[in-house]
Amino acid sequence: MRSFLTLGAATIALAIAAPALAQTTAPAAPAQDPAASTATTTAPAGAAAAAGTTASTTTAAAPVAAGQPVKDNSGAVIGSVAEVKPDATGKSMATIKMGDKTFAVAVANLAVQDGATLINASKTEIEGMLGGAKK
Repeated sequence: MRSFLTLGAATIALAIAAPALAQTTAPAAPAQDPAASTATTTAPAGAAAAAGTTASTTTAAAPVAAGQPVKDNSGAVIGSVAEVKPDATGKSMATIKMGDKTFAVAVANLAVQDGATLINASKTEIEGMLGGAKK
């Protein structure tokens, strides 16, 4: 029962931190440098089209998936995604394994960057929410 309450508290705390996580992502359409636009206009049409395709695929949001490393808000790897599945209400949840501890977080509260799942909390904060923080 205590584990369930701790897990619930951790999920709520991470849900509250979600707006801050949304602010750390890169803008979808960054402003172009005038020098870059000059270079684009002189490039062959096929090269410009290929560059546009590459840019759009690298900024597309990747899904949270089992096996991905999990990084905290400092960029340190703290664990891995054990599985992603819907909860009883149908909300997609990621189960994260951090050492000997496992906890669930709503996928909507996570981000993916460079093949890693990002969580907007430090390892110390997460351990504190789960209880038994290591010093």
